[in-house]
Amino acid sequence: MNKYFPVRSTLGKQCRQWGARLLLPAALLLTPSLGIAETQIFDGIVAIVDDDVVLASQFQNRLQQVEANIKKSGKQAPPMDTIQREILDQLILESIQIQMSYRAGVRISDEQLNQSMQRIASQNRMSLLDFKAALEADGLSYAATREQIRREMLIQRVQQGNVNQRVQITDQEIKNFLDSEEGQNLTAAEYRVLHTLIAVSNSDAAAELKANRDAERIYKAISNGTDYTKAMTAEDLKPSDLGWRKLDDLPSLLAGVVLTLNEGDTAKPLQSGSGFHLIKLLDKRGDGEVIPQTRARHILLKTSAIRDENATEAAVNALRERSLAGEDFAELARQYSEDIGSAVEGGDLDWTSPGQLVPAFQQAMDSTDINAVSPAFRSQYGWHILQVQGRRDKDITEDLRKNIARNFIHKRKFNDELSVWLQKIRDEAYVDIK
Repeated sequence: MNKYFPVRSTLGKQCRQWGARLLLPAALLLTPSLGIAETQIFDGIVAIVDDDVVLASQFQNRLQQVEANIKKSGKQAPPMDTIQREILDQLILESIQIQMSYRAGVRISDEQLNQSMQRIASQNRMSLLDFKAALEADGLSYAATREQIRREMLIQRVQQGNVNQRVQITDQEIKNFLDSEEGQNLTAAEYRVLHTLIAVSNSDAAAELKANRDAERIYKAISNGTDYTKAMTAEDLKPSDLGWRKLDDLPSLLAGVVLTLNEGDTAKPLQSGSGFHLIKLLDKRGDGEVIPQTRARHILLKTSAIRDENATEAAVNALRERSLAGEDFAELARQYSEDIGSAVEGGDLDWTSPGQLVPAFQQAMDSTDINAVSPAFRSQYGWHILQVQGRRDKDITEDLRKNIARNFIHKRKFNDELSVWLQKIRDEAYVDIK
């Protein structure tokens, strides 16, 4: 809950929707005229929550963090009693969810926690050591930060486990969303464009002529194979990467031209009142997304206490020889494969996309011809042979649009259901404000 990482529990936004407002004991309330430094508290129990307690020190630390964040944002702070009530609501709900996580056996390993800390450090463009030093320089404890992240991860898992099952999305909902203006805007194609302006004043005819000649010369060099950025650098021009933008977010002058370009193309120079523009389409996504796919079937044998690595490899090779001798691969898979997910289907894995399968399997599949049977190879799951059934290029644009729509609808429904669920567990918990 500081400048280095976001609070992922989403409690802050929900607290104004929970309805019931809890009052703190008078000894802990701050008057609006008092600052944090003037507050006098003792480390006692603020509230009993089922089998846990909320301590005064927890409340005070959270209050200090919230006030610091409000001050840093430059926004006007809500009334102090509102802040205090919401903080206590948050701490009570956190306690309830943490207790639920323990009862459900949810645990965050040190490795998982370390990965989260590393990810947060990377997002702040720091090494983990630099991140720790930065926290301490700001007066924040690295150990306390780790504990806060651990609690947030526990809460997030409890919320996902309890709320996801309440969220149901139908195909009709997805279709309706995609047909809506909101859905069409969300799933519209995006373009990444490089743009360079050779500026010129309309009132200077000589400068305009020179800029036109420069733009045509640069465009010709690019058309003959010179890299766009190098061509601009040679002319002391600085191209701007406009990043990923939807068509409506691009300047109107650029938008019409971008639609005529293929990825990697540079448009002929465009003239406007400000000068001459050179535009390159670096990439586009969300429209005409085509990926290679492969359909394969496989046989998996796993090592065991009675069949070691060598014996398992030999057994897979024996099955390969039988297939090469003419036996049906699918029948061999049904009879011998230990992949329970595909054996009943004759080892069929359906159409798969790059990156969908483990690297060892992907490599073997890519290097095997259609209808051929691969040599035996090992993955993390055991020993395999595979047979490639076909390859194709698949336009996944519509699939991507549906996934975007599904994720958007899920997030919206999840937040609605989360508010209801949080209120429910709060109502069912034993809470005694001291």
